[in-house]
Amino acid sequence: MNDVVPTAQGRLISRKVGAVGWIVMSNPAKRNALTFEMWCGFPAILREFADDPEIRLVVLTGDGDTAFAAGADISQFGEKRSQGDALKHYNETLQETTLTILEFSKPLIAKIHGPCVGGGLALALDCDLRFCSDDAMFLMPAGRLGLGYEFGGIERMVQAIGPGNACDLFFSARKIYAAEALRMGVVNRVIAKQQFAAEFVEFCEQVTANAPLTLAAAKRAMRELAKPSDQRDMVLVKKMYDACFRSDDYAEGRRAFLEKRPPRFSGK
Repeated sequence: MNDVVPTAQGRLISRKVGAVGWIVMSNPAKRNALTFEMWCGFPAILREFADDPEIRLVVLTGDGDTAFAAGADISQFGEKRSQGDALKHYNETLQETTLTILEFSKPLIAKIHGPCVGGGLALALDCDLRFCSDDAMFLMPAGRLGLGYEFGGIERMVQAIGPGNACDLFFSARKIYAAEALRMGVVNRVIAKQQFAAEFVEFCEQVTANAPLTLAAAKRAMRELAKPSDQRDMVLVKKMYDACFRSDDYAEGRRAFLEKRPPRFSGK
């Protein structure tokens, strides 16, 4: 376990369990609210996991069992998110974190329990998949705070859950719970709290057993599809697609199928 941002105001904790990398948002006194220092820590962790060939999947979650993340730490807004150079630096930091998440090459899953609010919800929507326990609650409170919400974040929310649902969450600033979040597309799966840990681990094992190059190529294609057609890097998509067929894993997959055994993929 590695404390990447060890501050009194909260920290990010990274750990590696087998083929799964974990990023834990830890600020228990404030229900894992995200401090500026925590936002700063994401890119380094993700780059480390991206460069580690043993990591095939990354999970983002909150510390403990009471909250995923209760949004950005409002106590810092007066100092860091009001105006001038401080606001510019804050926004640039969030943009760097967001870009690192969106460009991360491996599957990234949000494991959500309890409140998932504001910046926590934005982080979850930037992940590839979102699983939650049946006690999860979601809220986008920007309208109650009077803050401006950057275009890219709204665009990604609309892409994830559609314009009607995005308008609902932004305009009302109301709480929604797991069942409605599933219906709206905020989450991909709801699991009973008692079974959440076991079923989540089972899904992670299914993902990490698959060919890493295939998953990376598929994820890149999906990311490019989210861009306007004239901005898509189809050369990269084709390169990653072709690499799958030249890989040792493709040969291993065929052998395993013929031999009626589970494949043992190396990511090469």
